[in-house]
Amino acid sequence: MDKKGLTLTMVVDAASANYGEGVGNISQLKKMTRQGGEVYTYISRQAMRYNIVQQMGIDNTPVTDEQKVVQFSPTAKIDAYPEIDLFGYMKTIKGGQEIRSAVVRLSNAISLEPYKADTDFLNNMGLAKRGNFGNALAQSEIHKSLYCYTVTCDLDKVGIDEKAKIEIPNEEKANRIVSLLETLEFLYRDIRGRRENLNPVFAIGGVYDRKNPYFEDRIKTYNQKLNVELVESVINSCDDTKNNTVVGVLPGIFANDDEIKTQLPVVSIADVFNELKKKVKEYYA
Repeated sequence: MDKKGLTLTMVVDAASANYGEGVGNISQLKKMTRQGGEVYTYISRQAMRYNIVQQMGIDNTPVTDEQKVVQFSPTAKIDAYPEIDLFGYMKTIKGGQEIRSAVVRLSNAISLEPYKADTDFLNNMGLAKRGNFGNALAQSEIHKSLYCYTVTCDLDKVGIDEKAKIEIPNEEKANRIVSLLETLEFLYRDIRGRRENLNPVFAIGGVYDRKNPYFEDRIKTYNQKLNVELVESVINSCDDTKNNTVVGVLPGIFANDDEIKTQLPVVSIADVFNELKKKVKEYYA
């Protein structure tokens, strides 16, 4: 089987989707600082993985704490449990470790718009009044932004464990990646009483000869405008991307919609996912 890589870079529109450790009564968003002093919030790849696995319905891999650390059970194998097939594992066993590198890899979902220290003031007045109690006060950082993340997959490694001499049928390999794509298309995240819609508003990628995340860190925006020139230059960088890239955009999100449609080979978001599912099925056929 030829070595092929699927890569898909997506932009989603979300708000305050991942918190880290707080200080006192302040809940802090996960964030990072870039050169120049701008601060960007992000949704960690671990948080994204949690939602993806849960919504794929594959969060049933047995776990154990026999080695004084919670981990996947040593008896769990990739043919029975798609979660560890796609996202890998490290198992501590007597005499060493068993490691499977992830076949599907995720980046952090990083905001495309800088964080400006907005906060929400919180209290429990509704409940406190019922019992004539004092208010409990808190603050929570908030940030509404476009976020961008990338998913990559080594198609030729799905469902194969050479050490355990396991290989699942090609049809099942295709089903697992198709299920992943269907989940990404309609992904959401539950956080603090909210359900954040993580359906992509922009998606670009394909099934490529090189296993390169071509469009990771190449999606930039300014004043709600997508940097079309940068995207176009990546598409035209080699025959691999020229011949195999599909681009989808949701109308009305970016301020330069007309430019995007004129300069890029745009289809609908649904068409992007349908094309990728078709390519995956053809590959495993």
